[in-house]
Amino acid sequence: MGPLVTTEWLAAELGKPGLLIFDATKYLPNEPKDGKAEFLNAHIPGARYFDIDEVADPDTDLPHMVPSPGRFSKLMSAMGIGNGTRVVFYDQKGLASAARGWWLMSLFGHDQAAVLDGGLPKWVREGRATEAGAAAAPVPASFQADFRATRLRGVGDLLRNVASQAELVLDARAAGRFTGATPEPRAGMRSGHIPGSANVPYTDLLHADGTFKSAAEVRARFAAAGVDGSLPVVTSCGSGVTACILTLGLRLAGLPEGAVYDGSWTEWGGRADTPVETY
Repeated sequence: MGPLVTTEWLAAELGKPGLLIFDATKYLPNEPKDGKAEFLNAHIPGARYFDIDEVADPDTDLPHMVPSPGRFSKLMSAMGIGNGTRVVFYDQKGLASAARGWWLMSLFGHDQAAVLDGGLPKWVREGRATEAGAAAAPVPASFQADFRATRLRGVGDLLRNVASQAELVLDARAAGRFTGATPEPRAGMRSGHIPGSANVPYTDLLHADGTFKSAAEVRARFAAAGVDGSLPVVTSCGSGVTACILTLGLRLAGLPEGAVYDGSWTEWGGRADTPVETY
């Protein structure tokens, strides 16, 4: 199982032992929808809900920040995920937040995780079955995290990088948010971007139907943003969710996937001691 699976593959594997499916939908603050409520209305048969606001650090005001290895292990175990479990994430938009689930698993040492290409919309368009209501209670398992710290960056790392430019920062937000022309969806947030960063809107890697473009097309888009192998890459976005789509894209393109700046613009744009560029 690679990091991206098709609806055809999932339909054939559905119900097999050792495979768990999770809806990891997270809507933006300006989107009048609730992922958990929508999950109850319709989800892939056998799927459970993966709440990225709960699989997170409870002791920070920033949204869905990476939890401690101990908390992650405890939560995964309670959700029925063991170290040998195959895990597939999807979301209700196509491909927006599912990659966050995939990246979290990878961050904590679990490589048997994947994202459903095209997500629930593609599944439904193809006439595949869904079900409604609450998911069955999980059978607890035993998960032991193996934290890969090199795949994570904090605000201090990014502040030092503004001076050193030792790593290339790719921002997954839409162009208007990157330039500062479009207001942020979170009230009171400054507009703009981290100095020296490059803009690769995550939608540039996807077809209109929410499926990934070819590896060659993805590589070309990254090359246009300056990804040439000379610098390690750090991905960023609004709150550490769509940055993971860029990280997944790097993996699919055969490029080093680098690290994710977890606080992303919610942290950077919400502080007074971080420099901001607009253009």
